[in-house]
Amino acid sequence: MGFGKGLLLLGLACALGNRILGCRIGLSYNKTIKDCTDINECSENPSRCGSHSRCINTIGSYYCQCLHGFIHSSKYVNFTQGQCIDFNECTDSENKEELCGPNGVCNNIIGSYWCNCSNGYTNYSAERTPCSKLDCDNFRAEKKPTQLLGGLANIMSMMRNSCLALSGTGSKVKLDGDALLEKLFTETDAMLSPGTQNIDESVSGLLTAVEKSILFLGPQLKDNHTKMENNKIDAQIAVQRGTTRPTGDIRLSSEYAYLDTDWTTAAGTGKYPGFAVAALLSYKNLESSVNRSFEMVKGAKENGADPSYQVFSKVVSVVVSNPSTQKLSRSVNITFRHLEDIEESTNVSYICAYWTETGAWSTDGCSKQDSNASRTICTCNHLSSFAVLMALHPIEHTYGLELVTKIGLTISLLCLTLCILTFKFCRSIQGTRTTIHLHLCICLFIADLIFLAGISQTKPVGGCRFVAAMLHFFFLAVFTWMLLEGVQLYRMVVLVFNATMRPLYLYAVGYGTPLFIVVISACVRPNGYGTKKYCWLSTDDGFVWSFFGPVCLVIFVNVFFFIITVWKLAQKFASLNPDLSNLHKIKAFTVTAVAQMCILGLMWVSGVFLFQEDPPVAVSYIFTIFNSLQGALVFIMHCLLSKQVREEYANFLSCICTSQKKRYSDLSTTNPSSSQSQGSKSGQQTGESQI
Repeated sequence: MGFGKGLLLLGLACALGNRILGCRIGLSYNKTIKDCTDINECSENPSRCGSHSRCINTIGSYYCQCLHGFIHSSKYVNFTQGQCIDFNECTDSENKEELCGPNGVCNNIIGSYWCNCSNGYTNYSAERTPCSKLDCDNFRAEKKPTQLLGGLANIMSMMRNSCLALSGTGSKVKLDGDALLEKLFTETDAMLSPGTQNIDESVSGLLTAVEKSILFLGPQLKDNHTKMENNKIDAQIAVQRGTTRPTGDIRLSSEYAYLDTDWTTAAGTGKYPGFAVAALLSYKNLESSVNRSFEMVKGAKENGADPSYQVFSKVVSVVVSNPSTQKLSRSVNITFRHLEDIEESTNVSYICAYWTETGAWSTDGCSKQDSNASRTICTCNHLSSFAVLMALHPIEHTYGLELVTKIGLTISLLCLTLCILTFKFCRSIQGTRTTIHLHLCICLFIADLIFLAGISQTKPVGGCRFVAAMLHFFFLAVFTWMLLEGVQLYRMVVLVFNATMRPLYLYAVGYGTPLFIVVISACVRPNGYGTKKYCWLSTDDGFVWSFFGPVCLVIFVNVFFFIITVWKLAQKFASLNPDLSNLHKIKAFTVTAVAQMCILGLMWVSGVFLFQEDPPVAVSYIFTIFNSLQGALVFIMHCLLSKQVREEYANFLSCICTSQKKRYSDLSTTNPSSSQSQGSKSGQQTGESQI
């Protein structure tokens, strides 16, 4: 009886305490806050749910869930009783045929599964990853791009070996993707350090090789976001792994660019390989190597004039694991930082472009979304290596220049025609000097004619190169004949009794020397003939000096001859018995030769600057005026200022006038109705006699 009363009293006390405190099961009274608080069963007993499970606390209770790869013995999702056992994905999954793909065999392991891949396929040494095709030939070292870029051959060979190690046989080789990425960038840094890549195909090979390497290394990186940078390249790489296709936005940024896309675009819509990769690669010094090949750039013409272009941002490559990047379902946005802060204006605009596999810039599939002085936002429906191009639209003076050129060269050609006829048919002036002047005028006539018809005809490329080579030859020939004139003057003064030179020697030097220079130049660098604006010699690599070098040499040698000639003339004039008539003639020859050299020299001094990018307007007009009027000046100096030639012209004109009067006289004598025919005839005969 006493024991029963004790139990009753204890029960009453507990019931009274719960009623007074108000705490239900799973809660405890907290004296500090004087209220009921939750009891965390999971932290009180971490092994409460057993192995291969996790405990989830709730207010007043808890429940357990099995870890991924395990299942409750009674197939419960949430439970408080029972245990988790391994789930055999290879036999029990609804999509078991798709776990490893057609080129892999599923092998169950505790809590997961492993795909044993066929040769040529890999799971990148990761569990729960289906077999993906590996193309190890992408890293074959003997391919042409790696021959052109020798610094990349070692890393390509190493990656090929790593690729083969991952390929097939169910190998669980675990490669260090971060270490391989660092070696790739070290080789790239060393390769770009010595200097600029001068061959477009070399740059294309570099960009392609690095992109393929990133796709190979991405799934092997440890972290989901990797940043790596050195002196030549900045890389931002994001990786998502899992059995389901990732979603969400991707935003990668560097000092030079910002990428805005999403994981749906990065992963693509094809078979999901268990991972997705997105990378933004910024090359820090590659813009100078690709600052060329703008022939495929479209849509920048203004008033029918082609602008000049230059790369105005860092070159950026966007790499994703999506195999179908040529036509994306959603465009990607790339923001580029300009190399300099320059606002768009009437003669400056920005263009979004990508580098093609053939080694040229193109705008297909890319457009400018927005731009200001410091940055440009581009949107593109395919992926490659991109940059912003600055189009410099010339301030047009083409109409005035074309008018001056056409009028001046037409006058020049007419005057040179008169010079050629004069030197060919005037018997009184025949000699070595006249032969030199004749062929100088012939070369200048042909050069001016080709210049007028073809200097701006840059298409087709083969025709433009032929025009440039012809201009190179004939303008060099002009200067060579001018050199022969200086030699002839020197011989007239120094070798008084042996001044004549044989025509065969003149032809050999006058035409053979420029022909030899042009042939050597064409063999050494055939692509040096023709530029994007003119059919002339390229300024790249100093090729234009195959013309200006010989020209400078001719001018220096002629200056030497003229100084000697003037000095000798001064001595002869000061002698006791000077032959004044002959000396005055040589003096006149020297003055005209010096004037001719000055005209041609000044023209090509301005020509040095004319064929550069965006020459000053004043230089264009100076070159055009000198080039247009040189034929007229040659005619004035060598024909009109020559007394012998003027006399020949007078005789020629008098013959024409006499012939016309005689014809008029003959017509008059045959008219019987004229009562004064005999008198007229007599008067005309008298007049003819007087003339």
